[in-house]
Order: sequence, then C-alpha cells, then structure tokens
Amino acid sequence: MTRQESAPARQADGSDHGRTAETEVDDARQTELRSLADRIARQLRDESYSPQMVTGLLRLFEFAGLLLLAVLIHALYVMPDASSFRPGYAVTIVAGSLLGVILLQAADTYQVPALRMPLRTFKRAFVAWSMTVAAMALAAFFLKVGSDFSRVWFGAWYLSGLAFLFVSRQLVAWAIRRWARDGTMERRAVIVGGGELAKRLIRQLEQQPENDIRICGIFDDRDEERSPSIVAGYPKLGNTADLVDFARRARIDMLIIALPITAEARVLHLLKHLWVLPLDIRLAAHANRLRFRPRSYSYVGAVPMLAIFDRPIRDWDSVAKRVFDVAFSLLAIATLWPVMLVTAIAIKATSKGPILFRQKRHGFNNEEVEIYKFRSMYTEMSDPTARLAVTKGDPRVTRVGRIIRKTSIDELPQLFNVLKGQLSLVGPRPHAVMAQTRDRLFVEVVDGYFARHRVKPGVTGWAQINGWRGEIDNDEKIKQRTACDLYYIENWSLFFDLKILFLTPIRLLNTENAY
Repeated sequence: MTRQESAPARQADGSDHGRTAETEVDDARQTELRSLADRIARQLRDESYSPQMVTGLLRLFEFAGLLLLAVLIHALYVMPDASSFRPGYAVTIVAGSLLGVILLQAADTYQVPALRMPLRTFKRAFVAWSMTVAAMALAAFFLKVGSDFSRVWFGAWYLSGLAFLFVSRQLVAWAIRRWARDGTMERRAVIVGGGELAKRLIRQLEQQPENDIRICGIFDDRDEERSPSIVAGYPKLGNTADLVDFARRARIDMLIIALPITAEARVLHLLKHLWVLPLDIRLAAHANRLRFRPRSYSYVGAVPMLAIFDRPIRDWDSVAKRVFDVAFSLLAIATLWPVMLVTAIAIKATSKGPILFRQKRHGFNNEEVEIYKFRSMYTEMSDPTARLAVTKGDPRVTRVGRIIRKTSIDELPQLFNVLKGQLSLVGPRPHAVMAQTRDRLFVEVVDGYFARHRVKPGVTGWAQINGWRGEIDNDEKIKQRTACDLYYIENWSLFFDLKILFLTPIRLLNTENAY
C-alpha cells in the first residue's frame, strides 16, 4: 500500500514540478519580451516627420526663395534707377513665385523619389521654371506692359531661380538620405498578426523602392505554434493588450492588421480594442483574392491596404490647429488679463493656500498632463484625484470659488497649458485620471472611452456647447459627453473650432449644471 500510494504521489510531484518549470519558462519569456518592447518604445519616443510634412515645407521654402531672389535683384538693379516702387513688380513677383511652385508640383518634382534623385529629375524642375517665366513674359506681352519691366531683372531672376532650385534640391536630397538613416523621416508601423501572411507582407514592404516604412515589431495573440516569435527577422513583442500599452509609449504612425478579410470575427475583435489609438489602421489586402476598385485601397508603395481608420488632425492640419491655438490664446490672455488678476487677488485675500490648483488629467494618447485652474476649494479639502465630484452647495467650495466655477473663470489658467502645447483651445475636455461617476471609472462606463484621447484635449469643446458641462453624477452624462467628443473628432475642421470658440461665451450663460 505504501509503494502503491507513493507512486501517484511521486507522479503528482513530478507533474507539479513540470508545470512549475513550464510556468517559469513562460514568465522568463514574457519578462524578456517586455524588456525588449520597453527598449524599442524608448527608442521611438521622439516624433518622426512624415513625407507630406517634409515636402510641404520644401514648397514653402522654394516659394520664399524665389520671391526673395526677385526682391533682392529688384532692390539691387531696378530700384536705384527708379524714383519710386512700381506695384506691377510686387504682383509679378508674388504671382510668378506661386505659379513656379504650382508648376513644380504639377511636374511631380515634390515626390520623395524625385527628391532623392535630384540630378536625374532636375530636367522637370528646369522645364517647370522655364514655363513659369515664359508664361509671365507672354502675359506681359498680351497686357502690353512689357515696357514696364526691366529685361535684365527678368533674365537675372530666371537664371538665379534655376541655380536656387538646383542647389536647394541637392541639399534636400542629402537631408532626406540623412533623415532616412536616423529615423527623422519615416513612417513607423507595427503589424498585428504573425505567421506566413505577416512574413509575405514584410517581404513585399521591404521590396518597395524608396520604402519609408519602418516595421517596429509584431503583436499577435496566438501561441508560437501558429505565430512564431520571429517573423522575417522581426520579433513578436507581445499580444494585442501589450500593443495598446506599447503604442501609448512609442510614437507609432501605422498599425497594419495582417489577417485575411475572411477572419471577420477576429478582425472585429481586434478593432474593438485598437480603434482608440491615434494611428492609421490598415488591413493588409496583399494576400486576399477578393479585389475591389483601386480607389478602395490605400497603398504603401505598391502593397494594397484597406483603410479602416485614419489618425485625426495630422500633418498640416495639426500645424494649422497649433497656429490657431497659439494665436487665439495670446489674444484671450491679452484681453482677459484684468479678470485673471482680480480673480487671483480675490482667491488670495479670502482663503489660505495657493492661487492655482494643479491636477493630473488625461491628455493626448492617454498621456498624463498637469492642468492649471484657479483654486476654487479650501486647500485642506481639495481633491486632486476628483474621486468625489463637486455637488450643488458643496462645503468644500469657497465663496469666490462658487462665482468662478459658475462663470468658468476658474478655467482661464488653462490658456497657459495651451501655449505649452499640452491642450488645444477646442477639443474633448480633459478629465481627471481617477474621475468617476458614482463608484465606476469613466472607462468602465463607456465602451471606447479612451478614443476621445486621439486628439489633444481642449479648454472648451462640442460637449460643453451642447450643454454637457458641470457635474457628472450618472452614466448617461459621461456617455453623452463622449458621444459629442467623438463627433467632434470625426468632423473636425478649423471652421468647426472657430464655431465652438465663439459659441462658448454664449453657452456659459447657462449655469444650471455649473457649481
């Protein structure tokens, strides 16, 4: 009996030992993957510049260069012989510089492949600038104003313009090669899905001439039998839950799902978790037999992709929004500084503690930012976590605090957050990191809540314009706010921002929910 009983015991001990060893191996592998993912994420913390941004800046640079050349030649040659400046020159200089850039664009000289090979493609730039000068000469002839312009000035502008375009494109080609090496100009992509399908996708991307895609890693929920840890030389860094965390810490531009379209349930499951990220999400279509019209695809080189989601407010839209934010914030500070000064004095005179209240809130891509507000509560009763929402008649709020909260004057210091680049003037309102309704965090109440963080939060937003401001004491209020925020993100434009900005003072007259 003793031997019979001891045998199963030994088997059980061996089985437990085997499971423990296997668990330890899995834990060690997971620790190694997390360490690798952390190193890669740290390397990708800096922003990269898209080709659209680089070529857009080049257009502006060449427009300014051609214009300044014409002005300089005019100042050196024409002005000493003229008693006054003639307006015709100003119109011709601006129109000629603009037409030159338009024709250079029409000749495809601003494409990255053309910029990489300036000697081979300079013929196109030569033809475009020659056509620009010819068009200006033809216009002067038909308008009978040719005698108003110096032919030496005209010829000198043409020749110096050619020299400028030649030199600038040599410098740009050198810069692009350097930026491609150090990662300044690239599109960073991660692949969801492994196996043979991902391997074929990677090989096709690598074969693209002038490829600007940098594959940063692979994420897949399947085990190593179906999805090996190394695919085409790239490591699998974890599963889709790890991907969300990775994309929060690294600056990633594109997420490519390498799964067949027929795997509908799995694709939908992935999108439910991944659409909250501020990325371009593409479904690789390179291996699918089902074909759509060419316009249905978004191409990476010659590799067809189906566009699922686009990152909102990107490239030049983000530049325009930043200029909008800075300009109107400075205007608001210049206008409202007396109100801010009186408020600061009133807070300091009526209660102990600092004038400003600082609170951690969710910013772009779930990054934590410190938001400034005028302090409206007694210092010893303040709640930086915002777990306890302010209610009507809340004893924690000071007498001055009740006034500035009702009028939203307490939000004015956030204009300085805008200048620092942490907020936009218009966007989803930032909520405290631990904000909740009753006993549940907002993310637990609203499915896809974090999708509102795909853009910078704002001092005011579409939800506030529609009356959703003040206390959030039930689930419906945060659901409605989130719905308004998502509508704003999907329909953003500078005109929309302007509309919200000018409606904000009117909506502030309704103080029903502000206390």
